[in-house]
Amino acid sequence: MEKMTETGNTESREGSGVTIPKRLYTIEEAAIYLGRTSWSVRELIWKGHLPSVRVGRRVHLDFNDLNRFVDRYKTQELR
Repeated sequence: MEKMTETGNTESREGSGVTIPKRLYTIEEAAIYLGRTSWSVRELIWKGHLPSVRVGRRVHLDFNDLNRFVDRYKTQELR
């Protein structure tokens, strides 16, 4: 059974009671986390804005890379 934490990172709580944070997100999960569509996340990968982890045909995104992406494009308005 998985549980969503306050940071949006799911944790596995099966079996031994050990909690292991989820590190890799699917494109669909990353899209939800970033508030974008899955196609816009794919475009960010294709354009080199988001690194991905590929094994065969499966594509995953590292949770830490998603946070770095947000930090890199965060702007601050001057008043």
